[in-house]
Amino acid sequence: MRSKPIPPRPVPPRLGGRILLALALAVAGAGLSAGAQVRENQTALTEHDVRSRLAERGYTRVNDLDFSGGVWRADARSADGNRVQVALDPTDGRIYPDEQVAQLSRRDIQASLSAAGYTDIHDLDYRDGLWLAKAEDPGGRDVELRLDPDNGRIVGVDKD
Repeated sequence: MRSKPIPPRPVPPRLGGRILLALALAVAGAGLSAGAQVRENQTALTEHDVRSRLAERGYTRVNDLDFSGGVWRADARSADGNRVQVALDPTDGRIYPDEQVAQLSRRDIQASLSAAGYTDIHDLDYRDGLWLAKAEDPGGRDVELRLDPDNGRIVGVDKD
């Protein structure tokens, strides 16, 4: 005797939305973990690489080059002769001059971090060409983040 297949039960709309939200957060968290892992496995730029990158972009008189807060920082003269402070992404060498105008607002950065699984986001500040934020990462650790002002990508992480 063959048994009839049992038809699936419909999911109540309220529960269906919660399930979709949970799946979306799980996928976002997995993507964040994968992105963080790739970032950790990338080769960091050396001091020589950073000086070369700055020279290629027209910066001269590079002083006080230091690695702190998860990014390279230096004082330099821009191609037009002005004194500037710059930060550099330690993996791809993108330069963030302190005079740069942010394309994303404080709310944009907060929303981006929330969507990526960060909680207790506070002390958001745009300074020296990067967004700074303190938060709790998805693993529950307190971190200080530096973010790209154009796309919100995390360029530096410092564990508090």
